[in-house]
Amino acid sequence: MSFTPSTNMDPLTPLAFLNHSAWVYPEKTAVVHGHRRINYRELHQRSHRLAQGLRSIGVEPGDRVAILCWNIPPMLEAHYGVPFLQAMLVAINTRLSAEEILYILEHSGSKVLIVDTELAQILAPIEGRLPKDLKIVTIVDDQLESPPASPFKQETLDYEELLAAASEEPVPIKIEDETLPLSINYTSGTTGRPKGVMYTHRGAALNAFGTPIYCGINRSSIYLWTLPMFHCNGWLFPYSVTLVSATHICLRKFVPEKIFDLVGQEGVTHFCGAPTVLLGVTQYSAQTGRRFPHPVHANVAGAPPSPTLLAACD
Repeated sequence: MSFTPSTNMDPLTPLAFLNHSAWVYPEKTAVVHGHRRINYRELHQRSHRLAQGLRSIGVEPGDRVAILCWNIPPMLEAHYGVPFLQAMLVAINTRLSAEEILYILEHSGSKVLIVDTELAQILAPIEGRLPKDLKIVTIVDDQLESPPASPFKQETLDYEELLAAASEEPVPIKIEDETLPLSINYTSGTTGRPKGVMYTHRGAALNAFGTPIYCGINRSSIYLWTLPMFHCNGWLFPYSVTLVSATHICLRKFVPEKIFDLVGQEGVTHFCGAPTVLLGVTQYSAQTGRRFPHPVHANVAGAPPSPTLLAACD
């Protein structure tokens, strides 16, 4: 129990980071996805429109909203739009089987599933077994030359249409208890069924506060999304990068050639990943002779990188 009078403090939540960056640096580039650029004012508007859109289809405080999506703008927007409603985000591992995804949807009690149409193909065989009251919102990535159509036979909502029809009014942050869950993440690669683990608003905020100090991220940083945002909510970098008003560079899939392209084109300064990410980058460099045009800070976790791998990064 807290003994600090509420008049003297605000509950800790990373949701305030987006509001702050949109207020202080509204025209600064927040997100880059292909040829598309979104500034902090637009990211703020889109995230709040997502919240209003979800509210219009019945999402209430305490509900769960699942998302199965690549590292593209809607995935980042969901990290804010869903908890703006005091609902919980359930970001699902894109590598799971249809049966595992079905289990997570049922176990979490998700009311809505937001899904990229490419990843939706995974669910086509089990569509008839999806929870009856589950509302489905489909994302068509306009940066793809030929985005796949929705495979669902049942009625679905289009993500961009949901945002376009939603109220422009920002959703006030009403987090009265900072120990309430912000998101639920499910394990993978373990024995038995996936297991749910919760992040609280307080825990996410404190983690996000420490990351810029440890990793050296600031307003001038350009962060490349090599790490899946479904993995521990992208190690909470959706909040850390936004906290310091840095720039998010979206990467739909891990392709070493694309990483080298973006580092050069966008001036990437930071990225994260397991040792396998560094291995893919260094092997591609050895095979092609390409090197980054400037030093890039890589944050590695999940497993210890070998001395050989570290030496190859120099």
